[in-house]
Amino acid sequence: MRILSTLMGLWAAFSALPALAQDAEHLGKPVDKALGFQPAVTELSRDIQSLDNMINYIIFAIVIFVAALLVYCMVRFNQRSNPTPSKFTHHTPIEIAWTIIPILVLVFIGAFSLPVLFKQQEIPEGELYIKVTGHQWYWTYEYPEQELEFDSYMLGHPATLGEGDEGIEPFVLNDAMRAKLVETGYQEDEFLLATDTRVIVPVDTVVVMGITADDVIHSWTIPSFGVKQDAVPGRLAQLWFEAEQEGVYFGQCSELCGKDHAYMPITVEVVSKEAFAAWVKSSQDLASNDTVAPTFQVATAN
Repeated sequence: MRILSTLMGLWAAFSALPALAQDAEHLGKPVDKALGFQPAVTELSRDIQSLDNMINYIIFAIVIFVAALLVYCMVRFNQRSNPTPSKFTHHTPIEIAWTIIPILVLVFIGAFSLPVLFKQQEIPEGELYIKVTGHQWYWTYEYPEQELEFDSYMLGHPATLGEGDEGIEPFVLNDAMRAKLVETGYQEDEFLLATDTRVIVPVDTVVVMGITADDVIHSWTIPSFGVKQDAVPGRLAQLWFEAEQEGVYFGQCSELCGKDHAYMPITVEVVSKEAFAAWVKSSQDLASNDTVAPTFQVATAN
């Protein structure tokens, strides 16, 4: 059920805060033809990216070693260079080496990867708690301590369209949809990533999220935060992050959840602690008035 009064409060609160979205950097999103990770803005994501880089160096070294060994064997032991091949069937030192060395490599990788895994799974005491519920095909966010709750749909979903949206076809990027993206503080290349209502969190704050679903399995993820957690019906899982840079970050449902799985994005905006407090207060004040607007308004950080 869409909580319209709270949503309107969120929209008005966003509009009242100066330069909350238009000036926010849109950092965490896919870029055409780019290589590598999205920018890391949490300790978790930096750890993951560092671990990936280290393992890549190990992989490169192994590939180069094996390739060089193959070339050496082809040159040294071909029929012309070695017409009479050896007939031995065992070479104990080599067999010990190719058993022990891979074990040492795996132990070395494990020594660095397990602490990263444990850091993700050991949930600290959060300064802000948000409950996330996945639906087919949108997300519901609850801030229990702030008494706020809202749904978040992809911008262009039928639920986000109302008066003044003539020409916009659901899930279609046309000129009207491009104009809508720009109007609501997004860039044209953020179609399929932009949502009508963003998750707002303060910078340098430990955020703990409880993740669940009410129909099928979904998955909540923000690559720049280094977090990804399946949302399973009947279960409450947790993730945490502490964003260190203000800006807008994007993710998508990462578990195949039905025909509109591709239209279930996630948008998180990291703001200053002062802006977050002002947003919460304005949202609470407006939501308590029980003012229901006659038409749907898109909640953005304008």
